[in-house]
Amino acid sequence: MKILRLGWPTLISLLFAQSAFAQSNVSLPGLSVNFGQGADLVDTLEILILFTVLTLAPAILILCTCFTRIIVVLSFMRQAIGTPSMPPNQLLIGFAMFLSVFVMQPTGEDIYKNAVTPYLERSITTTVALERMEVSLRTFMNKHVRSGDIALFYDVTGAEAPQTILDVPIHFLIPAFIISELKTAFQIGFLLYIPFLILDMVVASVLMAMGMMMLPPVIISLPFKLLLFVLVDGWQLVTGSILRSFN
Repeated sequence: MKILRLGWPTLISLLFAQSAFAQSNVSLPGLSVNFGQGADLVDTLEILILFTVLTLAPAILILCTCFTRIIVVLSFMRQAIGTPSMPPNQLLIGFAMFLSVFVMQPTGEDIYKNAVTPYLERSITTTVALERMEVSLRTFMNKHVRSGDIALFYDVTGAEAPQTILDVPIHFLIPAFIISELKTAFQIGFLLYIPFLILDMVVASVLMAMGMMMLPPVIISLPFKLLLFVLVDGWQLVTGSILRSFN
């Protein structure tokens, strides 16, 4: 159905247009759902599908934006330092969300300008607004998806390869985009691990040379890793690397 293809961009746009709705003093209309006599079966099924899509809003917000790459890199950074519970998960997720809003701001502004504002002015229909939202989000995903990841799904299904990336259907583009984001995040995570791994190896070698083989090297290297991370202003470097990876 049309709602399956066009419903999810609305959920993404809510993240960026929330403040604009609050300033425009727009009152939301009431919604009446009738499942009894007189209700058309097709309309009822479309409403049920819409409610189902709304329950998937968190997954859509996570997987169709830059949030995946950011949170994975931050988690790798925490593991590389050797503090698996510090910073806590709530802090990392909140930080990743604000970084995601920063990265997705041009996309959100494009959605609000070309889809939300004309729709509020009643100059375009709901279908046209949803299609414009989808185009804006596809523009972002097209920049960061790898052609090899898209080709994977065509190889599995045996479908004919498209001429351009604009011809790739959305149900092929989204999983390919997720794979591309995970691959990029793991590449960044590998580079983050190298200096801390070298420091662990140096500490372990020193302890073995001193005959202190029963003392875990991780306990000794943790203060030095924290000191190194603070001296090089690690969080600023990591944040800058993440943001530059989207340019």
